[in-house]
Amino acid sequence: MLRRTIAILALLAVLGGTASAQTPPPPPPALKASVTVTGYVVHIGDLVENAGPVADVPVFRAPDLGTTGAVTTDRIVDAIRPHQLIDIDTRGLSQVIVTRASRAISAQEISGRVASALAGQYGFGEAHNILVNFDHDVRTLQVEANVIGELQVLALAYDPRTARFDVTFDLPSSMELRRQAARYTGTVIETVDAVAVDHPIERGQILKASDLSILRRPKTEGGALTDLPAVAGLAARHELRPGQALHAADVMKPEIVQRNDNVTIVYEAPGVMLTLRGQAQDAGALGDTIGVLNSESKRVVQAVVSGPGRVTVKAITTHLVESAPAHSE
Repeated sequence: MLRRTIAILALLAVLGGTASAQTPPPPPPALKASVTVTGYVVHIGDLVENAGPVADVPVFRAPDLGTTGAVTTDRIVDAIRPHQLIDIDTRGLSQVIVTRASRAISAQEISGRVASALAGQYGFGEAHNILVNFDHDVRTLQVEANVIGELQVLALAYDPRTARFDVTFDLPSSMELRRQAARYTGTVIETVDAVAVDHPIERGQILKASDLSILRRPKTEGGALTDLPAVAGLAARHELRPGQALHAADVMKPEIVQRNDNVTIVYEAPGVMLTLRGQAQDAGALGDTIGVLNSESKRVVQAVVSGPGRVTVKAITTHLVESAPAHSE
């Protein structure tokens, strides 16, 4: 029994030695071509694969949020050398590209948050009708990549007399905004939809929906046409240019009778309808009253445009007043 136990132990020792001999050595440390970091510092493990126990040692300051920088290979090797990490495979790289991850908050999003902060206050309506103009160009705001939620109003001031605002935003989970608050100043106005043409239109040209677009115009201007479908089908009363809100004086019903056109004059009276030939003395749209020369009598009559090449004259009904009865004594 003892001999058998010794033999088994000897066999295990041989097998164990063989297994150890077959275990591959750990891969050597090697530089990465590019890395993305989230914190304020760059660690050895960020730059070097298989850095081992020194992977968490900080060596460089990270780039600013949302930016990219480069670190030369020589600087990396010099920074790592005191930490006894040797025989690094540089893979022939001259530098390593380092990017600092971030969450980008665009200027458009910031503008929207200003509008939302003012909506329903100081006489303003909905946020999408509020136009925000900043005093200075607004750059994209970079915060930590793991920060969630929307900008929250820390302070807000608005002067209705000057339309100026001063707002400071915060993101509670962002250390970046705790160090430097996001403050913005400027002016705001409330706007409305206004119909405009998107290319030059000649006088008399009938407007199609494809000719029209919507602009945002200050609500205080007033009078602008706002219903695009209602404007489509009307005609330009004069030359129209893009970028200008349309008003009622800019459009008219299409003229279906032109000056000097030959037209049919329709005389209508109870139980009687008579048609004659005439000549339009004015241009007119459907329902307009224009002068028409009666080709037979050579008299100009006032007629209503009732269709293309057609005008209507309705007889005036005369009511006779009966004589009052004689006054009896």
